[in-house]
Amino acid sequence: MPTYFYIAKSLKGEEKSGTMEAKSKLQLAQTLKSQGFILISAELEKEEAVRKKLEFSLPFFGGVSLTEKLMFTRNLQVMVSAGLSLPKALTTLAEQTKSQRFKKTLLEISEEITKGRNFSDCLEKYPNIFSELFQNMIKVAEEAGNLDEVLKILSQQMERENELRAKIKGALMYPAVIITAMIGIGALMLIMVVPQLAETFEELEIELPVTTKLVIGIGTFLAEKWFFALLILIGLFIILMFILKTQKGKRVIDTIFLKIPIISQLVKKTNSAYTVRTLSSLIAAGVPIVKSLKIVSGTLGNIHYKEAISEAAEKVGKGSKLFEAIRPYRNIYPLIVIQMIQVGEETGETSQILSKLADFFEEEVGNATKNLASVIEPVLMLIIGGVIGFFAVSMVQPMYSMLGAI
Repeated sequence: MPTYFYIAKSLKGEEKSGTMEAKSKLQLAQTLKSQGFILISAELEKEEAVRKKLEFSLPFFGGVSLTEKLMFTRNLQVMVSAGLSLPKALTTLAEQTKSQRFKKTLLEISEEITKGRNFSDCLEKYPNIFSELFQNMIKVAEEAGNLDEVLKILSQQMERENELRAKIKGALMYPAVIITAMIGIGALMLIMVVPQLAETFEELEIELPVTTKLVIGIGTFLAEKWFFALLILIGLFIILMFILKTQKGKRVIDTIFLKIPIISQLVKKTNSAYTVRTLSSLIAAGVPIVKSLKIVSGTLGNIHYKEAISEAAEKVGKGSKLFEAIRPYRNIYPLIVIQMIQVGEETGETSQILSKLADFFEEEVGNATKNLASVIEPVLMLIIGGVIGFFAVSMVQPMYSMLGAI
């Protein structure tokens, strides 16, 4: 029997949405009518999932940054703890946000809550802004009546995540700038200098080595047909993005990152920090352990970690201990993670222990990112030296050949 995603309204104006199994839209409408609701719209759940996948946002096209969501969560927690009503708090925060998309979203949520809908139900309509983690923690808070405490946990979670991202971005900034500058200078040399040297060699009728012909060929192509080169680069970028979106492509890339000596340790520590921090926040908010593990699996980027936690969730659901479910993945999770989870389960303080473990891994990531620049710098110098040496030898070698022939 197909499942429909529906939106319905009661005669009093109360709106209701969700999923329901029905043979057809007609049967769905009749079922809702018996509950006192009139069907407004309905579509198959698969179609709804496809529609949500097609919705995307980019930070520079009106998206909502993690920093902005962090500030929103902090301020909302303060307002809720001060006794301000949720619709009023959301309206006030909407006026303060810089993102027009976020502003519109908050005003819509405020209006829906005023009509009687739950906060968590409203958040489900905006999965590209509010993650599954955010939605589930708010839902648990509404059931337990501790929205203030859960918002505080969420803000701490997002703050740590923001700090971790900032450390990784900071470590990668230096090599990114150097590589970009190297590519830019190399392109300028090929476009402006190489064609002039090629004309000189042609006039002198010198027999050119293979490497020189290669450099001259690339330089001439970039100088005369730069637009084709630009199209090729854009095409390669699109192909790369497409490969990364496929399951096989992502698995290959994630496996490579886990094999590179220096990068692998950073990947393991970062994913371990994300896992234990998010799991700690969910458990502290009162989310059941199996549900928490499924949410954590959805937040992880590396496919190996995503599959490990997803499989662990299934084992825990069947009655296994969490540390036993994660033990087979010692190749990606350090032994200390398994040991500390075991201690947490034995003492009943899993959330607190995971929080301290997250602090440890985040500090380790900070130390690793500091050392990363000092390790990458000599490697970059070797690469730059090799490229410059190849270019210099390729262009100077014909001149030496000519002098030797005189």
